[in-house]
Amino acid sequence: MDKVIADLVTNFDAGTLSRRQLIQGLTALAAAGAAGPAAAQTTPFKSTRIDHISIQTSDLRRSIDFYSQIFGLKVLNEDKENEIARMGVTNIIVSLHHKQPFAVVDHFAIAIDGFEREAATKTLAAHGYKAEQNLDYGFHVRDPEGRPVQIVAT
Repeated sequence: MDKVIADLVTNFDAGTLSRRQLIQGLTALAAAGAAGPAAAQTTPFKSTRIDHISIQTSDLRRSIDFYSQIFGLKVLNEDKENEIARMGVTNIIVSLHHKQPFAVVDHFAIAIDGFEREAATKTLAAHGYKAEQNLDYGFHVRDPEGRPVQIVAT
């Protein structure tokens, strides 16, 4: 958790993260830590990990080179028509999309055990949320701030 906090602060100091985003990230970390394993068993979905982060970039090639040369990621698949490159080592962890507005993390994906689209749609509706589907965010729900949270299978 220390590394995640350090990364948030580093991004804030570099100007790539707003004060609001920093506070939201720290609040989410605190809430996750306080919830503990007992709280997770009462939720409709069992989250297993952050699946990937999607970043909108002004220069797709430059971004691919950065994540490749600095972090050792490789392009696992590409959607050339929509200018998307998905990078990782064995699983996708960064999805780069040449799209405005640039320098934005446009969504993140949470992997859940036993994901089935129809069942998840019904569960979300039962909790007052609407499941959505589109090219940019895949199957997703919007959090209370309107931020898309993609849901994928573990």
